[in-house]
Amino acid sequence: MGWPVNQRVREGLLLAGFCVFLFFYGLGQFGLIGADEPRYAQVAREMLERRDWVTPTLGGAAWLEKPPLYYWQAMTAYAIFGVHDWAARLPSAIDASLIVLAVYFFLRRLRPGFHLDGALMTASVAGFVGFAHSASTDMPLAAMFSLALLGWYAWWETGQKPYLCGFYGFLALATLAKGPVAVVLAGAIVVMFAVAAGDSKIVLRTLWVPGMLLFFVIAMPWYVAIEAYHPEFFRVFILEHNLARFGSNLYRHPQPFWYYVPVTALALVPWVVFVGASGFEIARAWWVERRALFETGDALNFFLLLWLVIPVAFFSLSQSKLPGYILPSVAAGPLLVAEYVRRHVESEEQPVLGVIGLHALVAAAPLVPALTVAYLVIQHRMPWGPATWIALGIALIVAIGIHITLTGKLGLRVLYFVTLVLVVLVVAALLRIGAPAVDQTLSARPVAQQLAAMETKKLPVAVLGMPRETEYGLAFYRNQTISRYELRQVPGDEHLLVAPAGTREAIAAFVSGRRVSYLGSFAPQQLEFFWVAGAKASE
Repeated sequence: MGWPVNQRVREGLLLAGFCVFLFFYGLGQFGLIGADEPRYAQVAREMLERRDWVTPTLGGAAWLEKPPLYYWQAMTAYAIFGVHDWAARLPSAIDASLIVLAVYFFLRRLRPGFHLDGALMTASVAGFVGFAHSASTDMPLAAMFSLALLGWYAWWETGQKPYLCGFYGFLALATLAKGPVAVVLAGAIVVMFAVAAGDSKIVLRTLWVPGMLLFFVIAMPWYVAIEAYHPEFFRVFILEHNLARFGSNLYRHPQPFWYYVPVTALALVPWVVFVGASGFEIARAWWVERRALFETGDALNFFLLLWLVIPVAFFSLSQSKLPGYILPSVAAGPLLVAEYVRRHVESEEQPVLGVIGLHALVAAAPLVPALTVAYLVIQHRMPWGPATWIALGIALIVAIGIHITLTGKLGLRVLYFVTLVLVVLVVAALLRIGAPAVDQTLSARPVAQQLAAMETKKLPVAVLGMPRETEYGLAFYRNQTISRYELRQVPGDEHLLVAPAGTREAIAAFVSGRRVSYLGSFAPQQLEFFWVAGAKASE
């Protein structure tokens, strides 16, 4: 089916505008946070400085926890734009945009008419907006995995082998993003789809030799090279950071079995209500019609449901749980919503009673934390005062407006538009109001800036009683290895020390009579700074 050039241009500009705002705007408005962001950013910097595209290192030592795709992307960004925290996040923003474009072209090819709806819904889902602003391996995995599954289904429906090539190529990149978990999840989805269809030949046809060769050509060279350079790689990466991480609490991220139910729901905001309604319809139709579902052209919906559910179920079994683990399943959610809207608009069937009202409430609810985010970040609780009640009132008025609009003449045809307007407002408020508070209270960037203002020459830095987040953050922003007093890593030369407020007396036990001078404090994170004389200077 052909498309007018002007229509394609308008849709392209609209997609570009939303991707730029939702994914790229604000990448540098707050510093790197958590332990993973600065750690991954620093690994990429060290690889670039050594011009080494094989071995990830941190502090000069091999860092074998993750494959290299994110590092390669960040190295490229650094080479073009320089080493900045926003450049470290650029790969995730680009990868999120790739998912949106892939959804657009996938739907335009196979389900034209609602392709723009599906792409914009994908762009606005909370999981992608949030992780697009994160320097991590989660978004590269989600992007490559999503593109692989879209390619597989396009091949299954059309029979065109280039799509199957795309499946194997992007699956190889997903394996370079985070390891063999991509193959396990994709294999589980394909097998379950074949079982539901009652056609085991689907699996056999998927095991296409040229595609498998393409997979190995793309994915295996790095794995072979890293194992040759570092024979401990198999033990560290496969046995410890894949099998042991899944089967034990080795890395101390325990959560209850149901943990990913609320996490997935939050990741699918603002579309979670329609995702649930669509999933219910599809499950009911499959239960009633079984194989007829695949014969009437509705197999896509069942495939999307498997895509959404299987990764969540898989990681629910893991003994180690982090929110980003289920990101590869998120793209299925807005696709389910786009298909739901298409079905109901074409059949002129109204959604189940209450779905629109509940969607309006869920879509408007993020306005409350968005308007009070600065207080939430600093106090870690909701401020039950006039500001919160005003925010609740605004959210309720907006929800009523959404409900009236969606139950009016245009109905679900304008679902994506009215919801997107609200998403833009929420993201703008979060970045405008929340970014300064996040930067001051959660990032090491202002701490590093204050240290730099205190010194007349660059000195080594040590920490005492500080979380890993601060240690890794300082390592990135100062581009130097940070010593830790607790590990008896006390520099022999003069250095700066960062410690929690009130720990000055504890310092003496580590420095053995060396002169210690108080330099100042950083109140937002309750830190104090000290200058410690060299060991020889204190003799």
